[in-house]
Amino acid sequence: MILDQVTDYITGKEIDNVGAEASRQLFEKFLVETKGYAKSDILVDVPLTVQFKGEDYPSVIDLIVNVEDRPLMAITCVAGSIGSYEREILAGARLVYDHIVPYAVSTDARDAIIKDACTGATTGQGLDAIPDHSQAQALLKKTEDTLLDPVKRSGEMIIYRSFNLEKINK
Repeated sequence: MILDQVTDYITGKEIDNVGAEASRQLFEKFLVETKGYAKSDILVDVPLTVQFKGEDYPSVIDLIVNVEDRPLMAITCVAGSIGSYEREILAGARLVYDHIVPYAVSTDARDAIIKDACTGATTGQGLDAIPDHSQAQALLKKTEDTLLDPVKRSGEMIIYRSFNLEKINK
């Protein structure tokens, strides 16, 4: 089977055009050309390994947007209903680094749901609600790094693994 290939907008690498890749490419371009982020602000396929029943399950967060070298948004790009992926990316934002990435975003590049990753509250909906680079700088100035309660870590790993089975072990 020969897979269609596309050039990733951020990395310039040739990648398989499967699943939600078209959505991711559109959203990467939107972040740079509409919201004013530099390509260097956006990390692609950030590794995240969760443990479940003593086993490691490697996966990736589609995109992490950094502002002034601090993570601001963990993003999942999807081909289906964005609401179905809210809890997955919320768990991912809480697990991917030592501290919680402040915002978790689920998008299909036409719509988006933005959540406060510490509280789980929805802070915005729609592409207009995605902060541009200058808004992101202001947000980070009033955002302190927050650690995930260690008691909640294993539960978040179970949630992430449960919602993320199609990406795990690829």
